[in-house]
Amino acid sequence: MKTIIYGHRGVPDLYPENSLQGFRYALHNHIEGLEFDVHLTKDNVPVVIHDERIDRTTDGRGYVKDYTYEELSRFSLSNYEPIPKLQEVLELVEGRDVYVNLEFKTNKIHYKNIEEIVIKMVDEYELLHPIIYSSFNMSSIKIAQTITHDAQFAFLTGNRIDNPKEFMAANHLDALHLRFYQPDIEDVERIWTVNGNLRLRFIMKRNVAGVFTNNFERAIKIRNEVERKKVTKKTNKC
Repeated sequence: MKTIIYGHRGVPDLYPENSLQGFRYALHNHIEGLEFDVHLTKDNVPVVIHDERIDRTTDGRGYVKDYTYEELSRFSLSNYEPIPKLQEVLELVEGRDVYVNLEFKTNKIHYKNIEEIVIKMVDEYELLHPIIYSSFNMSSIKIAQTITHDAQFAFLTGNRIDNPKEFMAANHLDALHLRFYQPDIEDVERIWTVNGNLRLRFIMKRNVAGVFTNNFERAIKIRNEVERKKVTKKTNKC
């Protein structure tokens, strides 16, 4: 099984995180998967940004939820782009051979009806692979599961999960998005956020389902090197 490489918030090593510029670069250079985060504005427009506040990634201040999209669009990322709307990102990925992981960013602020608003919008676009909905907030996942069956669902956690297969079955999950590798569930675990060369090699040797990284080109190169060594080792044994 080949580990799928996901660009974590696009390509943060090269472009501002969660920017259209970063997403376009990734798609133009044949990224395998894209991961991004979604919040809601005051007027219920889904936007792609990681933090609840805009302070860290824009020239503005305050919470996403306290601005309408028109107000929010007056602020800029470091490349002078506005915070992208989910609609804009979906337009980029529609019809492309790329896996899409949309994270409901609801673990601190659970926006009213965010799951329904987002899923309704996503369903308007033709994606080549089932979208992956993930969240640190299990409540968001459970709500989303009642709205759509045409998606994969993954729980995000920084903690080790005891009896992971039983946990997944009990919560009707398709995958676990883990900070640290856990053995015996390689085909259903995706690891975040893996950037160092040594850790990338360690994870790639385990053949996990996916890896989230800030530099997908470096990760693909390391994965391919690991795969070539495996083939060479098998050939030498024959």
